[in-house]
Amino acid sequence: MSEKIKIGNYRWTVCALIFFATTVNYLDRQVIGILKPLLDSELGIGERDYSRIIMAFQLCYAVGMVIAGRLIDKFGTKIGYGVSVILWSIAAMGHALAKGVWGFGFWRGFLGISEAGNFPAANKSIAEWFPKKERALAFGILNSGTNVGAIVAPLAIPAILIAWGWQAAFIITGAIGFIWVVIWFIFYELPERHKKVSAAELAYIHSDAAEQAETKEKVSWLKLFRYRQTWLFFIGKGLTDPIWWFYLFWIPGWLATVRGAGLSISSFGLPLAFIYTMTTVGSIGGGWVSGFMIRRGLTPFKARKYTMLIFALLVVPIVFAQSSGLSTWGAVCLIALAASSHQAWSANLFTTVSDAFPKKAISSITGWGGMAGAVGGAFISAVAGLILQHFKNLGHIETGYVVMFAIAGSAYLIAWIIMFAFAPKNKTVVLD
Repeated sequence: MSEKIKIGNYRWTVCALIFFATTVNYLDRQVIGILKPLLDSELGIGERDYSRIIMAFQLCYAVGMVIAGRLIDKFGTKIGYGVSVILWSIAAMGHALAKGVWGFGFWRGFLGISEAGNFPAANKSIAEWFPKKERALAFGILNSGTNVGAIVAPLAIPAILIAWGWQAAFIITGAIGFIWVVIWFIFYELPERHKKVSAAELAYIHSDAAEQAETKEKVSWLKLFRYRQTWLFFIGKGLTDPIWWFYLFWIPGWLATVRGAGLSISSFGLPLAFIYTMTTVGSIGGGWVSGFMIRRGLTPFKARKYTMLIFALLVVPIVFAQSSGLSTWGAVCLIALAASSHQAWSANLFTTVSDAFPKKAISSITGWGGMAGAVGGAFISAVAGLILQHFKNLGHIETGYVVMFAIAGSAYLIAWIIMFAFAPKNKTVVLD
Protein backbone atom coordinates (compact mmCIF):
# COMPACT_ATOMS: atom_id res chain seq x y z
CA MET A 1 0.00 0.00 0.00
CA SER A 2 2.85 2.41 0.82
CA GLU A 3 4.38 1.81 -2.63
CA LYS A 4 1.06 2.68 -4.27
CA ILE A 5 0.94 5.96 -2.42
CA LYS A 6 4.53 6.69 -3.43
CA ILE A 7 3.75 5.96 -7.07
CA GLY A 8 1.02 8.57 -7.11
CA ASN A 9 2.86 11.40 -5.44
CA TYR A 10 5.62 12.92 -7.52
CA ARG A 11 4.02 13.08 -10.95
CA TRP A 12 1.15 15.02 -9.39
CA THR A 13 3.71 17.36 -7.84
CA VAL A 14 5.00 18.02 -11.35
CA CYS A 15 1.41 18.61 -12.47
CA ALA A 16 1.05 21.18 -9.66
CA LEU A 17 4.18 23.02 -10.82
CA ILE A 18 2.78 23.29 -14.35
CA PHE A 19 -0.61 24.32 -12.94
CA PHE A 20 1.01 27.29 -11.19
CA ALA A 21 2.95 28.28 -14.31
CA THR A 22 -0.28 28.28 -16.29
CA THR A 23 -1.95 30.35 -13.57
CA VAL A 24 0.80 32.97 -13.84
CA ASN A 25 0.58 32.80 -17.65
CA TYR A 26 -3.11 33.71 -17.65
CA LEU A 27 -2.84 36.22 -14.82
CA ASP A 28 -0.31 38.17 -16.89
CA ARG A 29 -2.34 38.10 -20.08
CA GLN A 30 -5.67 38.90 -18.36
CA VAL A 31 -4.55 42.19 -16.80
CA ILE A 32 -5.20 44.19 -19.97
CA GLY A 33 -8.74 42.80 -20.28
CA ILE A 34 -9.57 43.98 -16.76
CA LEU A 35 -8.14 47.41 -17.52
CA LYS A 36 -9.99 47.75 -20.86
CA PRO A 37 -12.60 50.28 -19.62
CA LEU A 38 -9.81 52.39 -18.08
CA LEU A 39 -7.75 52.33 -21.28
CA ASP A 40 -10.78 53.69 -23.10
CA SER A 41 -11.62 56.44 -20.61
CA GLU A 42 -8.09 57.60 -19.71
CA LEU A 43 -5.97 56.84 -22.80
CA GLY A 44 -8.63 57.01 -25.51
CA ILE A 45 -8.11 53.41 -26.65
CA GLY A 46 -11.44 52.42 -28.22
CA GLU A 47 -12.73 49.11 -29.61
CA ARG A 48 -10.70 49.23 -32.85
CA ASP A 49 -7.43 50.25 -31.17
CA TYR A 50 -7.97 47.72 -28.40
CA SER A 51 -8.53 44.98 -30.99
CA ARG A 52 -5.21 45.93 -32.65
CA ILE A 53 -3.38 45.60 -29.33
CA ILE A 54 -4.92 42.16 -28.80
CA MET A 55 -4.06 41.19 -32.38
CA ALA A 56 -0.41 42.10 -31.73
CA PHE A 57 -0.42 39.62 -28.87
CA GLN A 58 -2.14 36.89 -30.83
CA LEU A 59 -0.08 37.14 -34.02
CA CYS A 60 3.17 37.12 -32.04
CA TYR A 61 1.76 34.27 -29.95
CA ALA A 62 1.12 32.38 -33.20
CA VAL A 63 4.72 32.80 -34.35
CA GLY A 64 5.96 31.99 -30.86
CA MET A 65 4.00 28.74 -30.66
CA VAL A 66 5.77 27.31 -33.68
CA ILE A 67 9.21 28.44 -32.52
CA ALA A 68 8.65 27.42 -28.89
CA GLY A 69 7.32 23.98 -29.80
CA ARG A 70 10.40 23.20 -31.87
CA LEU A 71 12.87 24.61 -29.33
CA ILE A 72 11.28 22.74 -26.44
CA ASP A 73 11.46 19.47 -28.38
CA LYS A 74 15.14 20.28 -29.01
CA PHE A 75 16.30 21.57 -25.60
CA GLY A 76 13.80 19.85 -23.31
CA THR A 77 11.07 21.00 -21.00
CA LYS A 78 13.23 22.09 -18.08
CA ILE A 79 15.24 24.70 -19.97
CA GLY A 80 12.51 25.60 -22.46
CA TYR A 81 9.81 26.19 -19.86
CA GLY A 82 12.09 28.14 -17.54
CA VAL A 83 13.37 30.51 -20.24
CA SER A 84 9.84 31.09 -21.51
CA VAL A 85 8.60 32.16 -18.07
CA ILE A 86 11.56 34.50 -17.57
CA LEU A 87 10.89 36.25 -20.88
CA TRP A 88 7.14 36.58 -20.45
CA SER A 89 7.58 37.98 -16.93
CA ILE A 90 9.83 40.71 -18.32
CA ALA A 91 7.26 41.43 -21.03
CA ALA A 92 4.38 41.60 -18.55
CA MET A 93 6.23 44.12 -16.40
CA GLY A 94 7.17 46.13 -19.51
CA HIS A 95 3.51 47.09 -20.06
CA ALA A 96 3.96 49.64 -17.26
CA LEU A 97 6.14 51.67 -19.66
CA ALA A 98 3.44 51.94 -22.34
CA LYS A 99 1.90 55.34 -23.09
CA GLY A 100 -0.52 54.51 -25.91
CA VAL A 101 -1.52 52.05 -28.61
CA TRP A 102 1.97 51.52 -30.03
CA GLY A 103 3.54 50.99 -26.62
CA PHE A 104 0.90 48.49 -25.53
CA GLY A 105 1.13 46.80 -28.91
CA PHE A 106 4.91 46.33 -28.56
CA TRP A 107 4.82 44.87 -25.07
CA ARG A 108 1.76 42.81 -25.89
CA GLY A 109 3.59 41.32 -28.86
CA PHE A 110 6.61 40.51 -26.68
CA LEU A 111 4.28 38.89 -24.15
CA GLY A 112 2.65 36.85 -26.89
CA ILE A 113 5.83 35.42 -28.38
CA SER A 114 7.24 34.52 -24.94
CA GLU A 115 4.03 33.15 -23.38
CA ALA A 116 3.75 30.77 -26.33
CA GLY A 117 6.12 28.36 -24.59
CA ASN A 118 3.62 27.45 -21.88
CA PHE A 119 1.38 24.90 -23.57
CA PRO A 120 3.97 23.10 -25.73
CA ALA A 121 6.11 22.66 -22.61
CA ALA A 122 3.11 21.70 -20.45
CA ASN A 123 1.80 19.13 -22.93
CA LYS A 124 5.24 17.57 -23.36
CA SER A 125 5.77 17.47 -19.58
CA ILE A 126 2.45 15.65 -19.09
CA ALA A 127 3.41 13.11 -21.77
CA GLU A 128 6.77 12.61 -20.05
CA TRP A 129 5.26 12.06 -16.61
CA PHE A 130 1.85 10.38 -17.18
CA PRO A 131 0.51 7.29 -18.97
CA LYS A 132 -2.28 7.88 -21.50
CA LYS A 133 -5.11 6.92 -19.16
CA GLU A 134 -4.21 9.80 -16.81
CA ARG A 135 -3.16 12.48 -19.30
CA ALA A 136 -6.56 14.10 -19.87
CA LEU A 137 -7.13 14.47 -16.12
CA ALA A 138 -3.59 15.79 -15.59
CA PHE A 139 -3.98 18.24 -18.42
CA GLY A 140 -7.38 19.25 -17.12
CA ILE A 141 -5.82 20.06 -13.75
CA LEU A 142 -2.96 22.10 -15.18
CA ASN A 143 -5.31 23.75 -17.69
CA SER A 144 -7.48 24.87 -14.79
CA GLY A 145 -4.57 27.17 -14.00
CA THR A 146 -5.87 29.32 -16.86
CA ASN A 147 -9.09 29.66 -14.93
CA VAL A 148 -7.43 30.43 -11.60
CA GLY A 149 -5.36 33.14 -13.27
CA ALA A 150 -8.52 34.57 -14.78
CA ILE A 151 -10.25 34.41 -11.36
CA VAL A 152 -7.42 36.11 -9.48
CA ALA A 153 -7.09 38.92 -12.01
CA PRO A 154 -10.53 40.58 -11.58
CA LEU A 155 -10.27 40.25 -7.80
CA ALA A 156 -6.68 41.49 -7.40
CA ILE A 157 -6.20 44.00 -10.22
CA PRO A 158 -8.87 46.51 -9.05
CA ALA A 159 -7.32 46.58 -5.56
CA ILE A 160 -3.83 47.15 -7.01
CA LEU A 161 -5.23 49.79 -9.37
CA ILE A 162 -6.84 51.73 -6.54
CA ALA A 163 -3.79 51.49 -4.27
CA TRP A 164 -0.90 52.10 -6.69
CA GLY A 165 -2.22 52.75 -10.21
CA TRP A 166 -2.48 50.69 -13.40
CA GLN A 167 1.29 50.46 -13.94
CA ALA A 168 1.67 48.60 -10.65
CA ALA A 169 -0.85 45.99 -11.82
CA PHE A 170 1.52 44.98 -14.62
CA ILE A 171 4.67 45.14 -12.47
CA ILE A 172 3.35 43.09 -9.56
CA THR A 173 1.73 40.35 -11.63
CA GLY A 174 4.75 40.10 -13.92
CA ALA A 175 7.17 39.72 -11.00
CA ILE A 176 5.41 36.57 -9.75
CA GLY A 177 6.85 34.56 -12.65
CA PHE A 178 10.40 34.92 -11.35
CA ILE A 179 9.43 33.15 -8.12
CA TRP A 180 8.08 30.22 -10.13
CA VAL A 181 11.29 29.97 -12.21
CA VAL A 182 13.42 29.44 -9.11
CA ILE A 183 11.12 26.65 -7.87
CA TRP A 184 11.02 25.04 -11.35
CA PHE A 185 14.78 24.77 -11.76
CA ILE A 186 15.16 23.35 -8.25
CA PHE A 187 12.46 20.66 -8.44
CA TYR A 188 11.90 19.67 -12.08
CA GLU A 189 13.68 16.88 -13.92
CA LEU A 190 12.76 14.08 -16.32
CA PRO A 191 11.35 11.04 -14.46
CA GLU A 192 14.28 8.88 -15.66
CA ARG A 193 16.73 11.24 -13.95
CA HIS A 194 14.72 12.26 -10.91
CA LYS A 195 16.02 11.02 -7.57
CA LYS A 196 12.56 10.96 -5.97
CA VAL A 197 11.00 8.68 -8.60
CA SER A 198 10.92 5.00 -7.64
CA ALA A 199 11.40 2.15 -10.10
CA ALA A 200 7.73 1.22 -9.69
CA GLU A 201 6.58 4.76 -10.49
CA LEU A 202 8.87 4.95 -13.52
CA ALA A 203 7.49 1.66 -14.80
CA TYR A 204 3.94 2.94 -14.32
CA ILE A 205 4.70 6.17 -16.20
CA HIS A 206 6.03 4.15 -19.14
CA SER A 207 3.34 1.48 -18.99
CA ASP A 208 1.85 2.26 -22.43
CA ALA A 209 2.88 -0.30 -25.02
CA ALA A 210 3.84 2.42 -27.50
CA GLU A 211 6.51 3.65 -25.11
CA GLN A 212 8.69 0.64 -25.81
CA ALA A 213 9.20 1.40 -29.51
CA GLU A 214 9.95 5.12 -29.30
CA THR A 215 13.31 6.41 -30.49
CA LYS A 216 15.07 9.70 -29.73
CA GLU A 217 15.51 10.82 -33.35
CA LYS A 218 14.26 14.31 -34.21
CA VAL A 219 11.29 14.61 -36.54
CA SER A 220 11.09 17.24 -39.28
CA TRP A 221 8.17 19.65 -39.41
CA LEU A 222 7.32 18.65 -42.97
CA LYS A 223 7.09 15.03 -41.96
CA LEU A 224 4.57 15.83 -39.23
CA PHE A 225 2.24 17.42 -41.78
CA ARG A 226 1.99 14.17 -43.70
CA TYR A 227 -0.32 12.89 -40.99
CA ARG A 228 -4.00 13.72 -40.86
CA GLN A 229 -3.92 13.82 -37.05
CA THR A 230 -1.70 16.93 -37.23
CA TRP A 231 -4.14 18.73 -39.49
CA LEU A 232 -7.18 17.79 -37.41
CA PHE A 233 -5.57 19.14 -34.24
CA PHE A 234 -4.62 22.27 -36.23
CA ILE A 235 -8.25 22.72 -37.36
CA GLY A 236 -9.70 22.01 -33.90
CA LYS A 237 -7.49 24.64 -32.29
CA GLY A 238 -8.00 27.13 -35.10
CA LEU A 239 -11.79 27.05 -34.82
CA THR A 240 -12.25 26.95 -31.03
CA ASP A 241 -9.32 28.80 -29.41
CA PRO A 242 -10.56 32.12 -30.84
CA ILE A 243 -13.75 31.78 -28.79
CA TRP A 244 -11.72 31.50 -25.60
CA TRP A 245 -9.74 34.60 -26.58
CA PHE A 246 -13.03 36.41 -27.07
CA TYR A 247 -14.19 35.44 -23.57
CA LEU A 248 -10.88 36.46 -22.05
CA PHE A 249 -10.47 39.87 -23.63
CA TRP A 250 -14.06 41.07 -24.30
CA ILE A 251 -16.26 39.73 -21.49
CA PRO A 252 -14.93 42.31 -18.97
CA GLY A 253 -15.88 45.08 -21.41
CA TRP A 254 -19.26 43.46 -22.05
CA LEU A 255 -19.97 43.44 -18.31
CA ALA A 256 -18.90 47.05 -17.95
CA THR A 257 -20.69 48.56 -20.96
CA VAL A 258 -23.67 46.30 -21.73
CA ARG A 259 -24.87 43.91 -19.05
CA GLY A 260 -23.36 45.76 -16.13
CA ALA A 261 -24.94 49.07 -17.14
CA GLY A 262 -21.67 50.90 -16.61
CA LEU A 263 -20.15 48.88 -13.79
CA SER A 264 -16.72 50.14 -12.69
CA ILE A 265 -13.61 47.98 -12.82
CA SER A 266 -13.90 47.34 -9.10
CA SER A 267 -17.53 46.12 -9.44
CA PHE A 268 -17.46 43.33 -12.04
CA GLY A 269 -14.89 41.13 -10.31
CA LEU A 270 -17.55 38.84 -8.81
CA PRO A 271 -19.23 37.87 -12.12
CA LEU A 272 -15.84 37.24 -13.74
CA ALA A 273 -14.65 35.23 -10.74
CA PHE A 274 -17.81 33.12 -10.98
CA ILE A 275 -17.30 32.48 -14.70
CA TYR A 276 -13.73 31.33 -14.29
CA THR A 277 -14.44 29.34 -11.14
CA MET A 278 -16.88 27.32 -13.21
CA THR A 279 -14.26 26.85 -15.94
CA THR A 280 -12.06 25.12 -13.38
CA VAL A 281 -14.85 22.59 -12.87
CA GLY A 282 -15.10 22.09 -16.62
CA SER A 283 -11.37 21.72 -17.13
CA ILE A 284 -10.93 19.02 -14.51
CA GLY A 285 -14.34 17.44 -15.16
CA GLY A 286 -13.69 17.16 -18.90
CA GLY A 287 -10.46 15.29 -18.24
CA TRP A 288 -12.18 13.02 -15.72
CA VAL A 289 -15.05 12.15 -18.09
CA SER A 290 -12.81 10.84 -20.87
CA GLY A 291 -10.64 9.03 -18.33
CA PHE A 292 -13.77 7.38 -16.91
CA MET A 293 -14.77 6.24 -20.40
CA ILE A 294 -11.33 4.72 -20.96
CA ARG A 295 -11.55 2.88 -17.65
CA ARG A 296 -14.94 1.56 -18.80
CA GLY A 297 -13.32 0.00 -21.85
CA LEU A 298 -13.48 2.63 -24.60
CA THR A 299 -10.38 3.38 -26.64
CA PRO A 300 -8.74 6.78 -25.99
CA PHE A 301 -9.94 7.94 -29.43
CA LYS A 302 -13.60 7.14 -28.75
CA ALA A 303 -13.44 8.53 -25.23
CA ARG A 304 -12.13 11.87 -26.49
CA LYS A 305 -14.67 11.87 -29.35
CA TYR A 306 -17.75 11.37 -27.18
CA THR A 307 -16.53 13.70 -24.43
CA MET A 308 -15.80 16.50 -26.90
CA LEU A 309 -19.27 16.12 -28.45
CA ILE A 310 -20.94 16.47 -25.05
CA PHE A 311 -19.14 19.71 -24.32
CA ALA A 312 -19.54 21.09 -27.85
CA LEU A 313 -23.31 20.80 -27.33
CA LEU A 314 -23.10 22.50 -23.92
CA VAL A 315 -21.56 25.59 -25.52
CA VAL A 316 -24.59 26.20 -27.78
CA PRO A 317 -26.86 27.97 -25.21
CA ILE A 318 -24.48 30.95 -25.16
CA VAL A 319 -26.34 32.23 -28.24
CA PHE A 320 -29.04 33.42 -25.82
CA ALA A 321 -26.66 35.35 -23.52
CA GLN A 322 -27.69 38.72 -24.93
CA SER A 323 -31.43 38.00 -24.91
CA SER A 324 -33.37 40.97 -23.59
CA GLY A 325 -35.47 38.86 -21.26
CA LEU A 326 -32.47 37.33 -19.52
CA SER A 327 -31.07 38.85 -16.34
CA THR A 328 -27.40 39.80 -16.04
CA TRP A 329 -26.69 36.83 -13.79
CA GLY A 330 -28.63 34.53 -16.11
CA ALA A 331 -26.39 35.68 -18.96
CA VAL A 332 -23.31 35.25 -16.78
CA CYS A 333 -24.38 31.66 -16.06
CA LEU A 334 -24.68 30.91 -19.80
CA ILE A 335 -21.20 32.32 -20.40
CA ALA A 336 -19.88 30.32 -17.45
CA LEU A 337 -21.36 27.14 -18.95
CA ALA A 338 -19.84 27.88 -22.36
CA ALA A 339 -16.43 28.83 -20.99
CA SER A 340 -16.42 25.78 -18.72
CA SER A 341 -17.29 23.56 -21.67
CA HIS A 342 -14.47 25.12 -23.68
CA GLN A 343 -11.98 24.10 -21.03
CA ALA A 344 -13.35 20.55 -20.94
CA TRP A 345 -13.10 20.46 -24.75
CA SER A 346 -9.57 21.87 -24.63
CA ALA A 347 -8.33 19.35 -22.06
CA ASN A 348 -9.37 16.53 -24.39
CA LEU A 349 -8.23 18.25 -27.59
CA PHE A 350 -4.68 18.58 -26.26
CA THR A 351 -4.54 14.92 -25.30
CA THR A 352 -5.44 13.85 -28.84
CA VAL A 353 -1.84 14.82 -29.69
CA SER A 354 -0.21 12.69 -26.99
CA ASP A 355 -2.64 9.86 -27.79
CA ALA A 356 -1.62 9.81 -31.44
CA PHE A 357 2.06 10.83 -31.52
CA PRO A 358 5.26 9.79 -29.73
CA LYS A 359 6.70 12.16 -27.13
CA LYS A 360 9.45 13.48 -29.38
CA ALA A 361 6.87 15.21 -31.62
CA ILE A 362 4.37 16.47 -29.04
CA SER A 363 5.72 19.98 -28.43
CA SER A 364 6.14 20.66 -32.14
CA ILE A 365 2.57 19.62 -32.96
CA THR A 366 1.19 21.45 -29.93
CA GLY A 367 3.04 24.52 -31.15
CA TRP A 368 1.53 24.29 -34.64
CA GLY A 369 -1.94 23.85 -33.16
CA GLY A 370 -1.38 26.78 -30.84
CA MET A 371 -0.33 28.87 -33.81
CA ALA A 372 -3.61 28.01 -35.53
CA GLY A 373 -5.55 29.02 -32.42
CA ALA A 374 -3.65 32.29 -32.11
CA VAL A 375 -4.12 33.21 -35.78
CA GLY A 376 -7.80 32.43 -35.36
CA GLY A 377 -7.76 34.57 -32.23
CA ALA A 378 -6.26 37.49 -34.16
CA PHE A 379 -8.98 37.05 -36.77
CA ILE A 380 -11.77 36.99 -34.18
CA SER A 381 -10.25 40.09 -32.55
CA ALA A 382 -10.38 41.94 -35.85
CA VAL A 383 -13.95 40.79 -36.42
CA ALA A 384 -15.01 41.70 -32.88
CA GLY A 385 -13.38 45.11 -33.15
CA LEU A 386 -15.15 45.89 -36.43
CA ILE A 387 -18.54 44.54 -35.39
CA LEU A 388 -18.61 46.06 -31.91
CA GLN A 389 -17.29 49.44 -33.03
CA HIS A 390 -19.86 49.51 -35.87
CA PHE A 391 -22.80 48.84 -33.57
CA LYS A 392 -21.35 51.10 -30.89
CA ASN A 393 -21.34 53.96 -33.40
CA LEU A 394 -25.01 53.18 -34.12
CA GLY A 395 -25.80 53.21 -30.40
CA HIS A 396 -26.61 49.47 -30.33
CA ILE A 397 -23.43 47.75 -29.16
CA GLU A 398 -25.53 44.95 -27.62
CA THR A 399 -26.42 43.81 -31.16
CA GLY A 400 -22.73 43.32 -31.84
CA TYR A 401 -22.54 40.93 -28.91
CA VAL A 402 -25.54 39.00 -30.27
CA VAL A 403 -23.49 38.33 -33.41
CA MET A 404 -20.37 37.37 -31.44
CA PHE A 405 -22.26 34.99 -29.15
CA ALA A 406 -23.82 33.31 -32.21
CA ILE A 407 -20.32 32.68 -33.59
CA ALA A 408 -19.20 31.32 -30.22
CA GLY A 409 -22.16 28.96 -29.95
CA SER A 410 -21.55 27.25 -33.30
CA ALA A 411 -17.76 26.98 -33.50
CA TYR A 412 -17.32 23.79 -31.45
CA LEU A 413 -19.89 21.70 -33.29
CA ILE A 414 -18.34 22.72 -36.62
CA ALA A 415 -14.88 21.76 -35.32
CA TRP A 416 -16.13 18.43 -33.93
CA ILE A 417 -17.80 17.46 -37.23
CA ILE A 418 -14.65 18.24 -39.22
CA MET A 419 -12.28 16.53 -36.78
CA PHE A 420 -14.12 13.26 -36.46
CA ALA A 421 -15.54 13.04 -39.96
CA PHE A 422 -12.01 13.08 -41.36
CA ALA A 423 -10.23 11.17 -38.59
CA PRO A 424 -8.00 8.40 -40.02
CA LYS A 425 -8.68 4.75 -39.30
CA ASN A 426 -5.19 4.31 -37.92
CA LYS A 427 -5.41 6.40 -34.74
CA THR A 428 -1.77 6.08 -33.59
CA VAL A 429 1.12 7.44 -35.65
CA VAL A 430 4.37 5.53 -35.93
CA LEU A 431 7.16 7.88 -37.00
CA ASP A 432 9.71 5.90 -38.96
